[in-house]
Amino acid sequence: MIQFDKKNLNVPNALTLLRIILIAPFLYFFLTGNITWALIVVGLSGLSDALDGFIARRYHQITPLGKLLDPLADKLTQTTIALCISIRVPILIPIFAIFVVKEILMLIGACILLKKKKRPGAARWYGKMATILFYVSIVSVLVMHVFFQDTPVLMGISMALLVVTAASMIYAFIEYYKVFRALLQEANTPALNASKE
Repeated sequence: MIQFDKKNLNVPNALTLLRIILIAPFLYFFLTGNITWALIVVGLSGLSDALDGFIARRYHQITPLGKLLDPLADKLTQTTIALCISIRVPILIPIFAIFVVKEILMLIGACILLKKKKRPGAARWYGKMATILFYVSIVSVLVMHVFFQDTPVLMGISMALLVVTAASMIYAFIEYYKVFRALLQEANTPALNASKE
């Protein structure tokens, strides 16, 4: 159980909460057509995501609350941004579809592990890399679509970014599945040993 003590009141957790709060201004600016400010908010969100993890690891401020809030902030932010931008830029719909399927399957896996009293664990480097590429590709495609004409060269760059991002998400999912399978096997081992006795 998470203890709401002073250890949870730190800079990384505050930055994570800020990332969740930034969803509201992003929606406002995006839906009102102020794409420049929407992109600035996305940039701030991405910066806070990088900073909270760095500060937490560098200054040993990793807390149970942070382990819960960080992935929650990631999923809420990414889903909101991807959905909004996919509606405006249809070429991003496949990325959004892959992202949604990946997150649903990972959520199911996490629930299975928690039911067996196993913690899913912190995000791995490949998960963080997929997140970074997700932000870079979506923002880049949106900038090219809104501020520049969709020339063949830019369309080619967009497609390359989308392919790399999709590949990184699929790779991250495969690696997380390996972790899930190992944790599930570890959780089932005591039960198997008990049944043999």
